[in-house]
Amino acid sequence: MKHAYVSQTYGFILLLSLLCLFFFPVASLNNPIACANPSVPLAAQENKSLSVPAVVAKVRPSVVTILTRGVPAAPSQGQSGSGSGLIIDESGYILTNNHLLAGVKSVVVGLSTGRLIPGRVVARDFLLDLALVKITAPDLVPATLSQVPSLDIGEAVVAIGNPLAIKGGPTVTVGVVSALDRSVLTPDGESLYDLIQTDAAINPGNSGGPLVDLSGQVIGINVIIAPSAQAISYAISMEAIYPHIQSMIMRGSVLRPQLGFTPVTLTPSIMASFGLEGDRGVLVLNVDTSKPPALAGLQQGDIITALDNHQLYNVGDFWNALRRSGDQPTIQLAIQGKAGQSTITIPKPTLPKATP
Repeated sequence: MKHAYVSQTYGFILLLSLLCLFFFPVASLNNPIACANPSVPLAAQENKSLSVPAVVAKVRPSVVTILTRGVPAAPSQGQSGSGSGLIIDESGYILTNNHLLAGVKSVVVGLSTGRLIPGRVVARDFLLDLALVKITAPDLVPATLSQVPSLDIGEAVVAIGNPLAIKGGPTVTVGVVSALDRSVLTPDGESLYDLIQTDAAINPGNSGGPLVDLSGQVIGINVIIAPSAQAISYAISMEAIYPHIQSMIMRGSVLRPQLGFTPVTLTPSIMASFGLEGDRGVLVLNVDTSKPPALAGLQQGDIITALDNHQLYNVGDFWNALRRSGDQPTIQLAIQGKAGQSTITIPKPTLPKATP
């Protein structure tokens, strides 16, 4: 060290303290799972030098098959379906996609060992397209999650999942990170944000499975493919997922700021039901007259068309614009109401106080 006058003893203590802080971070709001669920493995450091077989050997025991049965979400779909999931802790929580569980009445989880275990859905969030399934089984192997993935365009990644319900265990494909921070519109008309684009082959059934870097850390959850293109697939970044895992485990839902109203994506059927005019935006329902939006003039049936000049097409756009508004104390909402167009300024909504 360059500090020649620091004693060896002091230097040793300082080094030891820094190592402890690095490898055993203090539980905080930035490390929520450490507070609620210490068994969830977190990435301590990155060493992206593993071979693909070594990555697969590390992660494959954590990848499961999600088998579902229930009411089909569309006439073209069958009563049964399959997808992928990821064991995230030893107590049996499994992360997967919400769209796999639409209309589902029963869930069975297939482990990498071949065992089939009944599961129950304990949390769902359609905006993030995430869900948690809980099983009870011994000797589960949780995956290591990369809390804030450090990714470069062009670096190699591995997708693991169960496409087409092929027997014999998970399928592995390899590709690169094609782009970061993508957004796409889902078939349900909602926008997904914070996506990793990859050319790793992903097929129906891969949804809910992990996208992994060459350190063996999970950097995302595979979610959707571009139907009109080749070699364009997307995974939800773990950076977007990780902050909400504790809330999903403890509350069964994602904790979001209190708005004082309920935002609803404006669809043709909703416009017809409410006799509204317009082609996009977020419908305002369940207005709390004691909250700032109502006091600023927001009314039941208004349509929010923009937030801080960000055009809104659905509820996903609304929450993304709110999240990206930064630390500013207020936000502006462009409103289309019965009296015409207007703009209101309200305090930026905050998270509700967490209940023990």
